[in-house]
Amino acid sequence: MEDFTGIIERHQRMVFRTLSRLTGSADVEDLAQEVFLRLFRALPGFRNEASVSTFLYRIMVNVVRDDWRRLESVRRTVSIDAEPVLRESLAGPPEDPSARLDQSGLLAMLDRCLRELDNEERAALTLFHQEGLSYEQVAAALDLPMGTVKTRLHRGRARLREMLIERMTPCRTIR
Repeated sequence: MEDFTGIIERHQRMVFRTLSRLTGSADVEDLAQEVFLRLFRALPGFRNEASVSTFLYRIMVNVVRDDWRRLESVRRTVSIDAEPVLRESLAGPPEDPSARLDQSGLLAMLDRCLRELDNEERAALTLFHQEGLSYEQVAAALDLPMGTVKTRLHRGRARLREMLIERMTPCRTIR
């Protein structure tokens, strides 16, 4: 139990940060609790073949995938009018061009685009670029071959680039 408490203390900031990035939500306490509960249950079978942080990333990805599946079934039943957050996310970028150039606005736009990516691409991009994991660590965390990780990163970057260009390009009307 002492070791488990130490693991929580050493890794809780990373868990909260990563969960927040993967889900796009600041409210990640329940997910973090589920991650540490699963870690506690899995520790007796932990064989030290990977670092604890890699093991935690794997658990986080599984928890987030479960949450995505749960949310997907909920989304199918919620109307756009009943969900103001969804309505706002569909509204698009701000109309003021100077706001688009603002650094915080750009980061917010990047974050919105990242959330619109396929869940698997978002997970790979988040772990690699935001968490700074190596290709090998991302592959271990996602339980994927290295080539698949590289493909998801490549496709995710390309889609992210397309979305950002589309949102940052002013709309032109033809006369």
